[in-house]
Amino acid sequence: MAPKSESIEGIVLNYVNEQNRPLNSQNVADALQKFKLKKTAIQKALDSLSDSGQISFKEYGKQKIYIARQDQFNILNSEELDQMKKANSKLQAELEAQKKAIAEVEAENRVLQSNLTLEEIRTKESKLKVEVSLMEEKLEKLRTGIVLVKPEDKKATEEAYREKINQWRKRKRIFKELWDTLTDNSPKDLKEFKEELGIEFDEDVGISLQLYGDLMTSRKRKRTS
Repeated sequence: MAPKSESIEGIVLNYVNEQNRPLNSQNVADALQKFKLKKTAIQKALDSLSDSGQISFKEYGKQKIYIARQDQFNILNSEELDQMKKANSKLQAELEAQKKAIAEVEAENRVLQSNLTLEEIRTKESKLKVEVSLMEEKLEKLRTGIVLVKPEDKKATEEAYREKINQWRKRKRIFKELWDTLTDNSPKDLKEFKEELGIEFDEDVGISLQLYGDLMTSRKRKRTS
């Protein structure tokens, strides 16, 4: 007689049949912890089920391995297996198509979320209109010859620039004299000595005093032409 499903033997038998794979008593005890069954009770149920022929078992040394009886399951023939394989392949293809469709919807959703809302578009449009208006006003002033920089401000800026160039030229000359004196008859490689001291010439960093000086010269030429 088959055990009642709510009894310990019934619970163990149902689990073994559902798994339909080799199990030892520890496997079953771990899986059925939710029923709060002790391992000794599970071992007793397994032995009782195997003794009554409701499950099969094999001994490997001191270890007993239990498995569901295979004669209770419908064994498929080769034709049925082929049909199942085809059905499985079809389901797999449908699953992949569903995954692809979901991925496309998710991608489209991300794009929609990244787009501006109507309110944000209107706010940005208003801001751009203000910027365009300011730029057009400035352009109109340039077209009509309105001076945007006061003559006295322009003069002060040019004088300050000229002073900086003169200071640069003076300090460059002083440094050159000191460097020439320091390195005259020096056995050291000048490039290595310069790197050792952490010194960089204007040319090392792509700066030309001549270029900045020529800017003032070209300004003078434009004013006199």
